Amino acid sequence: MIPTTFSPARHRSLGDHTWQDQAVCRSTEYNPVDPEIFFPEPDETAWITAAKSLCGQCPVRRTCLDAALEGGDTHGVRGGMTEEERAPLHEKLASRLDYSRVNATIAGRDVHLTKAERRAVVHAAYRHGLSEQRLAWLLKVTEEHAQKLYRETRRALRNRDLKKSPQATAPSETDGERLGREDFGAAA
Repeated sequence: MIPTTFSPARHRSLGDHTWQDQAVCRSTEYNPVDPEIFFPEPDETAWITAAKSLCGQCPVRRTCLDAALEGGDTHGVRGGMTEEERAPLHEKLASRLDYSRVNATIAGRDVHLTKAERRAVVHAAYRHGLSEQRLAWLLKVTEEHAQKLYRETRRALRNRDLKKSPQATAPSETDGERLGREDFGAAA
């Protein structure tokens, strides 16, 4: 089953690193933070605890975790999780389906999307009647590719609807007589 979330988080845009200015781990004159604390050895539990406690106070912890997962960052404590704790999330990332990301994309934000989320954007755009040009702009693809995505969506929806409709049954023979062409009217 595909993991699905409905988180209301504000997602970072493509190439956006401004969230780092709000991070608790950012060292300032009044808040000196040693960056090495976030890269402890596995047996340095005091450093791990200290790094996680800082992450626990951070207003952009979720964004930091998303950036680590989307960037394939497997080193250090990021988003309040160690390398080992993030490993299963890295494995599941490709199948993530977060509808808040889908909605943010439909609203016009440049959000990092997984394949499952991109498919959901296509489906939502089709259902909302967005033009192929708008879909192309949202997904950063060509209009021809957007047309192809809409064709595939129409086909998938049509096939799904065909599977739902009751199966046509063969006409039964009445009183031992076979039905002939005349019995079906002019359309036959």
